[in-house]
Amino acid sequence: MLPHWRRRSGSSSQEPPEPSSGGDGAPDAGRTAGGRGQDSVVHAALYRDGRRVSTPDSLTDTFRQLRAQSDGMAWIGLHRPTEGEILSLAEEFDLHELAVEDALEAHQRPKLERYGETLFTVLRAARYLDAQEEVDFGELHVFVGKDFVITVRHGAAPDLSAVRHRMEQTPELLSLGPEAVLYAILDAVVDGYAPVVAGVQNDIDEIETEVFGGDPAVSRRIYELAREMVEFQRATRPLVGMLNGLMAGFAKYGTHEELQRYLRDVADHVTHTSERVDGFRQALADILTVNATLVSQQQNAEMRALAEAGFEQNEEIKKISAWAAILFAPTLVGTVYGMNFDHMPELHWVLGYPFAILLMSAVCVSLYLVFKRRGWL
Repeated sequence: MLPHWRRRSGSSSQEPPEPSSGGDGAPDAGRTAGGRGQDSVVHAALYRDGRRVSTPDSLTDTFRQLRAQSDGMAWIGLHRPTEGEILSLAEEFDLHELAVEDALEAHQRPKLERYGETLFTVLRAARYLDAQEEVDFGELHVFVGKDFVITVRHGAAPDLSAVRHRMEQTPELLSLGPEAVLYAILDAVVDGYAPVVAGVQNDIDEIETEVFGGDPAVSRRIYELAREMVEFQRATRPLVGMLNGLMAGFAKYGTHEELQRYLRDVADHVTHTSERVDGFRQALADILTVNATLVSQQQNAEMRALAEAGFEQNEEIKKISAWAAILFAPTLVGTVYGMNFDHMPELHWVLGYPFAILLMSAVCVSLYLVFKRRGWL
């Protein structure tokens, strides 16, 4: 029985790279391939019976030392390699041209392909950036043969130096060969999803608070997080089928019993993560609907307030108009009889003044009653 070596705390990918041995976190400035100067080889090592026996300084030395051993295994880590580096690996390890093309171009969906004796895997790693409150995705290509493992990273995640360190601390597992390394990488990628899930859950909780708090900027945050969840779903959902495919080949390829248990455990975690991501997408869709409803209700309330203000303003205008009409009637009579003409009817009439006053009063009272009856006053 192999020792229990795995850590499920979700922080295994945070382990710092080994500065003295180059790790798989970032390219070493001093490494060269065939004397061509700085290249993309992050780390290269040879193993026998689960223990490191050599750390070549270049791809050329790695090829030479591996050919000199009959039972060794090479583990080569690359970060954004050049076409020449990939082609030299393809020639040495007989890598299929389609897999080589995918490794060069990147931007591939997660998949698992078998080309003869070589297994080619594409994985999408993820990490949560606390400062920006967003999810950063990386891409990892893994070539697995009978005596070699080649990893090609496009992006910051995952940090494979932690995987190499744990494997070297467990030679019993590493002695099972390249397939064990593949399963360890799968586990590291899946473990890296845990802090992402926790970060996204926290973001959703904050968004719910902002939605019911009436934050006008929350819609943009919901949209951006929903886009990230689409990417996260594209990274996790294909892994379920990939791991099921690996498990289906246990008997055919003679997978070690401990590795079978290990892979089933990784598959369980992938399924759980995929279900959580599906739940996040549904939750964000529901939150977006609720936010749209709340925004609509707020707009309706504002429109209702504007309508009420308009109604009150209209009432005031009607009152002003009514009084203006009432005051206009005597003004009109006074204006007519205030004209400087000698020959005007009733101008020299004794009862002219009382009649004018009575007429103006009658018109004003009549208008007042009319406006009062219609509710203008």
